[in-house]
Amino acid sequence: MSETADARDEGGPRPPEGDWLGTPYLRFERHGSLAHLIVDRPDMRNALSPAMYFGIRYAVDRTNAEPDLHGLLLTGVDDMFMPGGDLGGDNDDGWIALPRLLSMDNTPFDAVRRSPKPVVCAVNGVAQGGGMMIAMLADVAIASDRASFRAPELLRGIADTNYAQVLPRQIGPARARDMLMTGRTVSAAEAVDWGLVARMVPHDQLMDAAVEALRWCCRTAPEARLAVKRTFHEYYGHYDRMAMDQS
Repeated sequence: MSETADARDEGGPRPPEGDWLGTPYLRFERHGSLAHLIVDRPDMRNALSPAMYFGIRYAVDRTNAEPDLHGLLLTGVDDMFMPGGDLGGDNDDGWIALPRLLSMDNTPFDAVRRSPKPVVCAVNGVAQGGGMMIAMLADVAIASDRASFRAPELLRGIADTNYAQVLPRQIGPARARDMLMTGRTVSAAEAVDWGLVARMVPHDQLMDAAVEALRWCCRTAPEARLAVKRTFHEYYGHYDRMAMDQS
């Protein structure tokens, strides 16, 4: 029986341990020297609970701590990559409602941004909110031609100062304002044209393209790669954490 099935049978949450990420809605798989993290909550359209956010962060940290793992690939199931946080009430993987846990101490954005080992996203479908942020901060993000992107935080009453900091540096201020102020959906083709993600491929080629990109990333020299990533980190700059915590 899998660790996921064990957790469901136990009838209650338990913290991350080994390849168990603390929630039945994330799967950590080993494919040789590469780790795959699959977001698998189709009944809720892959909406990220607090435990899922923390589990993604834990998966990044676990990949970096394991000598036999050289990189991490993130993807979702069905037509959803990650649509952002589940803003409903308490959820069935045992954590309290997300709005009380939206700080960077729980979410994985800094872990992805600073990860010494490569992180590649295979954006298989809808990427919104926190999901789009993870894709932007990954070392390489490859989108299916069926993918779409959206930043609806202001429509939800969330003053996401991290988005206000990162998105203009990713796609320029005019396009960032358009996305943030209107909450409009951007197609995969637009996302590549704008520099939101690196590449677009036919849907049935997505995983092969993402795995190949991750393998190439893993061939780079670790110390040189980390120096380059540090420069990217400084380019994105620092956001107003205090304002975010008040929202």
